[in-house]
Amino acid sequence: MSLTVRRLSSREPEFLSTLDALLAFDNSTDEAIERTVAEVLANVRRLGDAAVLEYTQRFDQLTVKTMAELELPLAELAAAHADLPNEQREALQQAAERIRIYHERQKLESWEYTEADGTRLGQKVTALDRVGLYVPGGKAAYPSSVLMNAIPAKVAGVKELIMVVPTPGGVKNALVLAAAHLAGVDRVFTIGGAQAVAALAYGTQTIPQVDKIVGPGNAYVASAKRRVFGTVGIDMVAGPSEVLVIADGSGDPDWTAIDLFAQAEHDELAQAILLCPDAAFIDRVAASIEKLLPTMPRRAVIAASLGGRGALIQVTDLAEACTIANRIAPEHLELSVENPRALVDKIRHAGAIFMGHHSSESLGDYCAGPNHVLPTSRSARFSSPLGVYDFQKRSSIIEISEVGAQTLGPIAATLAHGEGLTAHARAAELRINKPLPSQPPRAGR
Repeated sequence: MSLTVRRLSSREPEFLSTLDALLAFDNSTDEAIERTVAEVLANVRRLGDAAVLEYTQRFDQLTVKTMAELELPLAELAAAHADLPNEQREALQQAAERIRIYHERQKLESWEYTEADGTRLGQKVTALDRVGLYVPGGKAAYPSSVLMNAIPAKVAGVKELIMVVPTPGGVKNALVLAAAHLAGVDRVFTIGGAQAVAALAYGTQTIPQVDKIVGPGNAYVASAKRRVFGTVGIDMVAGPSEVLVIADGSGDPDWTAIDLFAQAEHDELAQAILLCPDAAFIDRVAASIEKLLPTMPRRAVIAASLGGRGALIQVTDLAEACTIANRIAPEHLELSVENPRALVDKIRHAGAIFMGHHSSESLGDYCAGPNHVLPTSRSARFSSPLGVYDFQKRSSIIEISEVGAQTLGPIAATLAHGEGLTAHARAAELRINKPLPSQPPRAGR
């Protein structure tokens, strides 16, 4: 299979407009999907379990009559873990432990401080009560996504984690179930699609309403998550996977080609881009792509991705590469250079930054420790990787002392009068130089 990846140069007059066109991605769903999802959400909200059963029978070809048949006992998860081949079980356990250790460092803490007049201010951090985790099923089975979503939730202190995973034709993925066991998932339902999102968002007779829904899914799941946002929280609506490699020519072109393949093999819309000032190295990477592509089982997908949205771009120097990287704001950024520390301070927008020749993005996907749920479609300009903080919320603590009320009251009253909010002003003014009225004795004293 022959593949020609587009070659660009930052010196070209229309380079930036060409780059922007390459980056553009329409994240909207088509009208047929939207209509179907709207109908599914409405029916599950109205009918609860009955609608979930009907859609599961229709879409997953499962012959079930009760919701109890769709809930997996926790013992089945433990058995799936115990029955894994030793190599798989140990790899899953090691990945889970590394992910847990990393995310333990992210926990937010409550804090307070006391001002001179006795006023106390602070922040109270609490975990979400209940979270729903969507896990793709069927052909797409990702135990790593279970670990990356569930472990931060549990580290945060989420009391109940409910996982939904479709099992078309009744086929269950042992690695997914084993990962759920390791991560401490509390309940698992074998349902999927928009009906699973609806059940988590609105609650049914069997499935309790959650506070937030996380996890990847197809276009129907993404549309459903968008629609239920506000009723519950969501992590993000992710676009196709992306990698941007900045290379200085000091690495192995085969390594660079394979790293581009690693993103391109996700799907035809994934994006893999190389920025490099060394034209000869770009030539060697192009040769490696041509050489290695026939060895890839998913070569058709890789070819479609690289041919449609990929690029090998020659830049003036590494400083310009960093400027372009910030414009792209990639999900994954590899600094495949001799001295990555010299560049990292120039990077402002990236979901995850992989530093040095040995830091393959694939290690981050599975076991390095940081989360692989990352912002896509340039949203790294304003958002961050999934983490423990996504499963915690903050409440402000405000305890004004009597003396503090004398200081803050006039300030608040002045501003409230300026906004025309008289009751706000009076609430502050009533507390200025006026003690609480004496209270009658309480009954029973």
